[in-house]
Amino acid sequence: MTKSELIARLAERYPQLGAKDADYAVKTILDAMTQTLEEGHRIEIRGFGSFAINRRPPRVGRNPKSGEKVMVPEKRVPHFKAGKELREQVDLKQRNEA
Repeated sequence: MTKSELIARLAERYPQLGAKDADYAVKTILDAMTQTLEEGHRIEIRGFGSFAINRRPPRVGRNPKSGEKVMVPEKRVPHFKAGKELREQVDLKQRNEA
């Protein structure tokens, strides 16, 4: 599902929200989540999952074109871990389709 599909589904499910209002709501939520992760905090949505920042330490990499060794700096990357209810719901759906 893309961001625009999420906005369309939200507007469809709640007709009192116009498309612009649904767009604003989705953008506001995503911006708040982004800002929270940028600040190094964790996000937990009960029954859905959690978002956290993982640290990737610096390492020596290799340029695939030249084979030359290159230092890759430390990175902070977002990580999502699905909650128990989401995992069970997805698993149940997959079992029913099989």
